[in-house]
Parts: sequence; structure tokens; C-alpha cells
Amino acid sequence: MANMSEVTRILNLIENGDPNAADELLPLVYEELRILARRKLNRENRGQSLQATALVHEAYLRLVGNKNDQSWDNRGHFFAAAAEAMRRVLLNRARDRNRLKRGGDRVRVD
Repeated sequence: MANMSEVTRILNLIENGDPNAADELLPLVYEELRILARRKLNRENRGQSLQATALVHEAYLRLVGNKNDQSWDNRGHFFAAAAEAMRRVLLNRARDRNRLKRGGDRVRVD
């Protein structure tokens, strides 16, 4: 488990625009994000092709890579935002899977 004050310090650096802070954050929170992603994926239907690592990376890019004015009060707030980002990634994938462009009109055959 990452040191809470260290994560909060780095989150403050990100908020203040430090370009290197995001690189420091990922190693501290990566394992906890993977655990969160595995829990989210375990609730999904079978046949999900997305892996926990890919879900973590996609959510992390949405959180930290986004140049909108995002700020997190603390470590807990960051992980709540990460959980929401993961939920949105999964919702978007489910929505896309049913689109005609992605073969949504096809019937699966075993």
C-alpha cells in the first residue's frame, strides 16, 4: 500500500502543473489500481476481452493525461475518481460492442 501522504503530495504537484509528477504517481498507486480493476472486471459478463492492466492504463490516461483542471483532495478522492473512470471505460466498451459498426447485429455461435 502506498504511503498516503506521498500520494497526496504528488497529487498536489499534478494539480500545480508539475509535468513529472504523473510519472512519480503511477508506480505508487499501480498495484492498488490493478486490484480495483480486477474487482470491476469480475463483476462483468464472461467473454470480456479487456484485462485489468489495460483497464488501469486507460483509466489512468483519462485521469492524469487529461489536461482539464482536475484536482484531487487526497488519495481517497483520487481512487474514487479512478473507479469512476474504470466504470466509464467498461460502459463505453459495452455500448460499442452492441453497435452495428462493431458487429452488434451478429449472433454468436459456439
